[in-house]
Amino acid sequence: MKIENPNPLQWNFSKRSQQLQSSAIREILKITMRPEITSFAGGLPSPATFPVERMKAAFDTVLTNQGKIALQYGPTDGYGPLREWVADSLSTDGAKILPEQVLMVSGSQQGLDLLGKVLIDEGSKVLVETPSYLGALQAFSIYGPDFISVPSDEQGLIPSAVEEMGKGARLLYSLPNFQNPTGRTLPLDRRLALVEACARIGLPLIEDDPYGALSYRNDPLPKMLNMNPSGVIYMGSFSKVLTPGIRLGYVVAPVPLIRKMEQAKQAADLHTAQLTQMVVYEAVKDGFLQTHIPTIRKLYADQCQAMLDALQTYFPAGTSWTKPEGGMFIWVTLPAHIDSGALLKEAVEQHVAFVPGAPFYANEPQHNTLRLSFVTVPPEKIRAGIERLGKLIAAKL
Repeated sequence: MKIENPNPLQWNFSKRSQQLQSSAIREILKITMRPEITSFAGGLPSPATFPVERMKAAFDTVLTNQGKIALQYGPTDGYGPLREWVADSLSTDGAKILPEQVLMVSGSQQGLDLLGKVLIDEGSKVLVETPSYLGALQAFSIYGPDFISVPSDEQGLIPSAVEEMGKGARLLYSLPNFQNPTGRTLPLDRRLALVEACARIGLPLIEDDPYGALSYRNDPLPKMLNMNPSGVIYMGSFSKVLTPGIRLGYVVAPVPLIRKMEQAKQAADLHTAQLTQMVVYEAVKDGFLQTHIPTIRKLYADQCQAMLDALQTYFPAGTSWTKPEGGMFIWVTLPAHIDSGALLKEAVEQHVAFVPGAPFYANEPQHNTLRLSFVTVPPEKIRAGIERLGKLIAAKL
């Protein structure tokens, strides 16, 4: 039976839920689904890099040989052989990482959420870069922190500012390799200085590293994790080097923090899918990434250079941009009077999309900035899209 004329339900949303905001990027992606749009907006890996046959074979092997285990509930901390693989891949002669320091998570975004749950109270000081990764700001915001923006320049975060600003803070969030959104890389001397500054004041340092393997020219710089395993929380992901659809990442941290995050994860989803963990292990265990990642680097390097060349040709004087040596993003600074949010509306009318820069700032947003991603757009479309965007900018000078 159906109740006749029920009173409308009055939703009493929690105070925490009222902190939630839609991701600016996700909202823009709705626009970019239109086939006529050349999108420089999404931070999506190129589907051309997805090893479909390798993954298909891994699924077949796991389901054939270990199907009943793969389809069962699994341990909260993750599939043991994969945790061992992660630990071994991050260990160095001077810094041995143990499997019990590894927590498998349902994408790096869950790792950020769990860190927020166990480390942040309302009003806690949280240090972030300027600008910072939007997904981290969004994940932490729901826990009501007081964001402190650490000064940054063309080389990234300035470590000398951390020691005074970081006193009493719960954590410092950094993305040192080919940062999202700027594409910049923290030099070795700054990494050392940052780790030392955080160690002196007992400040947990998050090293988020989804793009570190995507260097165009050289091997990645040393990880801050290996400089101080007892004070650095390392985050990694299979999204950019394998496929994002599997939603699989990991957090490496001192055991007391990992155990507390494990408890929070039990309350969130019990465990990350055992099937996908076993499949990823099957795919990577024999060194596949050593041959696969160079193909990604080559593709992204070519498309990055195509965009840099187009920017040089078509963007007017008074604009500037980063020149990344890896990763997926270029950061553009426009003349101060140009609002990139307003520019986006005009660009979409010209069938081009990007992400305005303001949402990437925890404090004092700079509205004359924007982020461009080049990895899903072929060179000829990059050139045509940048030309149209350059004309719109030139018309505002």
